[in-house]
Amino acid sequence: MIRVLIADDQALVRGGFRMILEAQKDIEVVGEAGDGREAVARAGELQPDIVLMDIRMPELDGLEATRRLLAGDSETRVLILTTFDLDEYVYEALRVGASGFLLKDSSGQRLAEAVRVVAAGDALLSPSVTRRLIAEFSRLGAPKGPTRQRIEQLTERETEVLALVARGRSNAETVSQAGRRAPGGPRRRSASACPGGRPGAGRRCGGRRTGDRRAAPAARA
Repeated sequence: MIRVLIADDQALVRGGFRMILEAQKDIEVVGEAGDGREAVARAGELQPDIVLMDIRMPELDGLEATRRLLAGDSETRVLILTTFDLDEYVYEALRVGASGFLLKDSSGQRLAEAVRVVAAGDALLSPSVTRRLIAEFSRLGAPKGPTRQRIEQLTERETEVLALVARGRSNAETVSQAGRRAPGGPRRRSASACPGGRPGAGRRCGGRRTGDRRAAPAARA
């Protein structure tokens, strides 16, 4: 049995929803709330499977009530039911975690089916909302990947960090390995700096000892 809480500031609307849902064999209306604050409190008390949430309500609107309700550990799902088919309401409802968005002019059969769909863990949007979302995604197009020109604009250090991340290095490993070769850092002297020589203090190169700033004494006449 799917347990439902109805949150709407109009008693007549709550009564209509109750009548529709209680006619279903698999749905039970366990309570009602007349504003957003009461909806959050009743949901915490009754632990329904679904809350039918209106948006425009006194005390606390349905979007903020949804945010607070879903911020906890509750397994309750929220189905937004509203008269206002506005994009900003749809996007905000999805951002705060609502599982569905349905208009109040939907049929009783569609309402009952929406409750079942959301209770099963799926998401549901009003057909008109779905069409607009599809149109919006089509307008935006596919996400753009990095182009060769953008990659070539990376500095040597940025390319090195990117390569380490691509190899699966952790943040700490990336910082450590990239830091060893940081620009301006200490560099190891190459053995080729003095032909035939090897790295290390004390070898002669150009009349001076490596690491010794004093010039070699002039040759005696």
